[in-house]
Amino acid sequence: MIWDTGDDHMTIGEKLGQISWSLVLLITIVASVGFAMLYSAANGNLDPWASRQMVRFGAGLGLMMVCALIDIRIWMRFAYILYGLTLLLLLGVEFFGFVGMGAQRWIDLGFMQLQPSEVMKVCLVLALARYFHGATLEDTGRIPHLVIPLLLVLAPVALVLMQPNLGTALTLLFVSGALFFLSGVRLWKFGLVIGSGLAAIPVVWQFLHDYQRNRVLTFLDPENDPLGTGYHIMQSKIALGSGGLFGKGFLQGTQSHLNFLPEKQTDFIFTMLAEEFGLVGAVAFLSLYCLLLLYGFVIALRCKHQFGRLVGLGLTVNLFLYLFINVAMNMGLIPVVGIPLPLLSYGGTATLTVMIGFGILLSVHVHRDVRMSRRGISDF
Repeated sequence: MIWDTGDDHMTIGEKLGQISWSLVLLITIVASVGFAMLYSAANGNLDPWASRQMVRFGAGLGLMMVCALIDIRIWMRFAYILYGLTLLLLLGVEFFGFVGMGAQRWIDLGFMQLQPSEVMKVCLVLALARYFHGATLEDTGRIPHLVIPLLLVLAPVALVLMQPNLGTALTLLFVSGALFFLSGVRLWKFGLVIGSGLAAIPVVWQFLHDYQRNRVLTFLDPENDPLGTGYHIMQSKIALGSGGLFGKGFLQGTQSHLNFLPEKQTDFIFTMLAEEFGLVGAVAFLSLYCLLLLYGFVIALRCKHQFGRLVGLGLTVNLFLYLFINVAMNMGLIPVVGIPLPLLSYGGTATLTVMIGFGILLSVHVHRDVRMSRRGISDF
């Protein structure tokens, strides 16, 4: 559909009235659960994690509201620029980044440590949504038309793999794949790519780092080295099982508070929640997250322009991948990767990036009825 130009500008007050405040409340509730778990992870102390996370969430909440009020056509106009700047930051990691936890993923900005690969998850969605906004079904059926978006995807994926960060690279691929599918790319092309990927596994295996190979082997047989490479997942499973139906109670988790559970404030915070609140508490928390995902899909599907729909669906799929990968990793269903659980895990860039993503999602909701042409740029 082609949307005619027109005067779609709203005042700040009108935009505030259009914001989904119930979504903002739900985000705050989920984040508050995170504060409580970080308080528990520090044995009943706000420091060092909960207090800092509260400050970061407060800053993220402000950024979210600013992003929500920015016209969706501005996001479209600057999508490629934001992507390009983030790609330069990823390239800068190779030259100026510092090493932490065995990987070179961060740039020290003085006031914070920035992880550009997290920012790229949002910028890649914006760039692909802008490209496919102007495409017809006939365009997406032509292979030459897919060369540019493939390059947009492969460039950051290659840089992220060099850090190395296999988990984030796979997330970028999956989110991009979802946008390609939603834009009308034929299924046989996905089959061709997946088949090629499976055939390349023996080659890729040779280029994996030792710790990455160990994670895969540990996933296949965690009991083989329970005190070494299998320690993380074994302790996670023990903590999950020990929580039972209703859990051991807040601040009463033995695996976490006796320091058997590693990285309890980041990668394995969901396990700590399940130990303290049991299956009932874990399901209740996952239900809150499912509501967030439902909000995202509804906002995207109610949008009247292709760019907003693709942005909303892309950001929601990205949030789902955060949730799925982290929880599945905690349960031992997939190999351990360094993917946090947004709003629950302790983290700086991930928290702010997710809040910015929510802000753009709210912008899609606020500007769902704006009139936008197939190319979109001349309308603003």
